Amino acid sequence: MSDTLEAPVLVLNRHFEPVQLTTARRAFILLYGGSAQALDELGETYDFDLWRTLPVREDDDHIPIIGGALRVPRVVHLQRYDRTPRTTVRLTRRNLMFRDGFQCQYCAKRPALRDLNIDHVIPRSRGGADTWENLVTACRVCNLKKGWKLPDEAGMRLARRPFRPKWTMSAQILLGTRSRFKEWEPFLKAS
Repeated sequence: MSDTLEAPVLVLNRHFEPVQLTTARRAFILLYGGSAQALDELGETYDFDLWRTLPVREDDDHIPIIGGALRVPRVVHLQRYDRTPRTTVRLTRRNLMFRDGFQCQYCAKRPALRDLNIDHVIPRSRGGADTWENLVTACRVCNLKKGWKLPDEAGMRLARRPFRPKWTMSAQILLGTRSRFKEWEPFLKAS
């Protein structure tokens, strides 16, 4: 049952915009306390007393309770929270490659992931920093060819200028979780 209580639940603000993922345990606390309502697969809202009466379907996660089982909601809607959190995209190898579409920014090839590197446009030996605006995805061949030179000195051009991404909360949620539920789709697509 502890695994079931750790299942991810999508949290929506008052305007039905994705805010974060939480655990089923926290979702039940919000639901029981009246701070949130659960949404079913059709988008209907339920308070705790009504949610408790819904039957558990075959593919639902559930927890046993006296007199039956309680279905784990996949989406909860906060009643009073109306802010949308600002997303700060962390500078990581995975996020850089995601930004660049897993494509070499010099030759535009898409080699296997193991053959991709992160290249400093202005090399560190010349004062280049580890920033979104100075890092790009490069294949091994192009990275070795460029070496410690600037792209112009190596006779290479960038496919596009590197930039700091501004992903939505939906993109952050999709990048941060392995499991996705069909109940999340309408809310993640809309934002």
